[in-house]
Amino acid sequence: MEKSRVGSKGELFPPKDIREKLGLKAHTKVIYKIEDGRLIVEPIPSLEEVLSEPPLLEVSLEEVHVFRKELSQKAEY
Repeated sequence: MEKSRVGSKGELFPPKDIREKLGLKAHTKVIYKIEDGRLIVEPIPSLEEVLSEPPLLEVSLEEVHVFRKELSQKAEY
């Protein structure tokens, strides 16, 4: 467990080792969440990081065409 402080303007100052473990560098964007009364800080991945990960779901072009056709038919009613 690490201690830190909140600045006079509400800034959070996580210790260096925590910033390094999370990959937080200057100008890194983060998400703040509150869960069970605890503050959760998560870095927002860059587009390059997201695209470098394997897809969670693979869909063929044919499946996209079939789905699009079904949606178009439903929209006509």
